[in-house]
Amino acid sequence: MTRTRMRAAAAAALGLALLLTGCSSDTDDVRAVQDSTTDATTTRTSSGVLPDRPADGDPVSCTYTPGGASAREVTPPDGSDVPAAGIAEVSMSTDAGEIGLLLDRAAAPCAVNSFVSLAEQGYFDDTPCHRLVTSPGLQVLQCGDPTGTGTGGPGYGFDTEYPETAYAPGDPQLRQSVVYPRGTVAMANTGRPGSNGSQFFLVYEDSQLPPAYTVFGTVDEAGLAVVEEVAAAGDDGSMSAGGGAPNRPVRIESVTVTS
Repeated sequence: MTRTRMRAAAAAALGLALLLTGCSSDTDDVRAVQDSTTDATTTRTSSGVLPDRPADGDPVSCTYTPGGASAREVTPPDGSDVPAAGIAEVSMSTDAGEIGLLLDRAAAPCAVNSFVSLAEQGYFDDTPCHRLVTSPGLQVLQCGDPTGTGTGGPGYGFDTEYPETAYAPGDPQLRQSVVYPRGTVAMANTGRPGSNGSQFFLVYEDSQLPPAYTVFGTVDEAGLAVVEEVAAAGDDGSMSAGGGAPNRPVRIESVTVTS
């Protein structure tokens, strides 16, 4: 990687971190998994290697801590006996096209459990994807805030999962960038513990971030084509931390869990 590209990637990563840190405690964190045809355990980048994806496991307990006002009236999910194996298939209908998601319960059981619960309660219906970033090293579309401001959340928070949990607390590698591959679905957060909520991002080109954003699924190829079409129109540059509202506005019409 050239020095110029390294600087651009670092600035892009910092831009996302600054935006999320500036949001309320309800703002969610994002992380990515690569295309389902790619082996996550062998992903290598100039910035670092993703740790091994967790294997399927027994059900777990998740803690969803109340905090802040909810952007919409919803009930927090049940955190007992949460599945930690298998895939939840999701169809996200937008006014720009259909986006299919495969949510990985083994990698992030608590994030998937929360997303499925919010989807089934209609939390994401008729909501905008409020932020697009097109910088080299950070190319993502962020959604999941019904207010469209980047500060809205579901009124509860939960802890970050894979890949952060693959490292020991305080491990210096937590401050080093890894590549979140094209096709990753990840949670957004504020940088504070327990600040995952409802906001998530879709990675449409390999992006470099610290491993502090929960990877909980992948986007199908048809969905990536939709996101790429939105990204091709650029953003309005309205966010001081980087990026802005998509010039081609996109709204989530409905999110349906199909399996």
